[in-house]
Amino acid sequence: MSAAAPRPPSGLAPDALLAEAERFLHLYADEHGHGPREREARLAEVRAEVARTGTYTLRTAELAHGARVAWRNSSRCVGRLPWRALEVRDLRHVTHPDDVFAYLMAHLHDALGGGRIRPVISILGPGVRVHNDQLLRYAGYRQPGGTVVGDPQNVALTDHLRRLGWAGGPGTAFDVLPLAIEGRGRVGLYCLPEDATCQVPITHPDCPGVGELGLRWFALPVLSNLTLEVGGLSFPAAPFNGWYLQTEIAARNLADEGRYDALPAVARALGLDLSPRRLWRDRALVELNVAVLHSFDRAGIRITDHHAVTRQFVRFEAEEQRAGRAVRGRWSWLIPPLSPATTPVWHRSYTDGEERPGYVAQTPAWQEERAEAVCPFTGRRQGAAAD
Repeated sequence: MSAAAPRPPSGLAPDALLAEAERFLHLYADEHGHGPREREARLAEVRAEVARTGTYTLRTAELAHGARVAWRNSSRCVGRLPWRALEVRDLRHVTHPDDVFAYLMAHLHDALGGGRIRPVISILGPGVRVHNDQLLRYAGYRQPGGTVVGDPQNVALTDHLRRLGWAGGPGTAFDVLPLAIEGRGRVGLYCLPEDATCQVPITHPDCPGVGELGLRWFALPVLSNLTLEVGGLSFPAAPFNGWYLQTEIAARNLADEGRYDALPAVARALGLDLSPRRLWRDRALVELNVAVLHSFDRAGIRITDHHAVTRQFVRFEAEEQRAGRAVRGRWSWLIPPLSPATTPVWHRSYTDGEERPGYVAQTPAWQEERAEAVCPFTGRRQGAAAD
């Protein structure tokens, strides 16, 4: 099988694969205005390839459309309006971890674009997997007393990377994690250069004390734990980015008690009365969102807010209705975690459900039994999953 032809998902028989392939290729032909002759010629080609090899190869244009439609179908994403603008990089020939890392660094630089972030997906070859759930993550170090320095959400990932041979960072609250890249029967660890990890210091337009807290966040969100499924084929290494919605950072990552839990410190910096009836958490939450928007704007980094993105989602719904397509949505994900009742999606209802093409969440690598791999730092042979 060529490097560009991944196997179908486990357990998918040739007949089932062919049914998925035909369903997608009909959609592709419909949305590109192909006539009956062109449509039937392509279907015959695919049927013959599946009969001969048990799988088939998507053309680059087909793969690109599948990746864009997968974003269009993402029921938990409120930012789907620019789905057609997704830049698709067909890297199915890339399978060596060193080469994968080089292409991922190019992805980070190009997607950031000096702050003018554009959506990009890099679809890598068979056997490749990125163990990190996002390309840019902060470490979480569990302390003897049970507390965590850094991001508590990433404790398991940090432990996994240390088992693979990472010595750990300086031990600050914002140590950037290396990437664990699997390919060709090995797992390589790769530290990211500083110029690939653009980070935004968080300051407040009116309160210098917020800036003195030392909070920061990455400029670019790049999801790397989603399998792209198109036409019955699976692409487990398909890192994808859009740009941040400020509530992701200010109402969740920095604010959640199970993450950085920054609201008490922000409230004190603002001089708020911490009596519960004074709603200090609500006030601190709003001001932290103000601070994140201010900081990204000051740094010249593209970011959207919950009012703008929900208005855009209503436009997306209207466009899909005109195209004769139903919009699926998970309401609890579409409403923002800040002032949801002030947005136009609050009073709407949606039918949940997953469609294909689509992005499917993966089980973390450390929760799976995987083949042995050699750590390039230590030379020792070990499992790529948790002990």
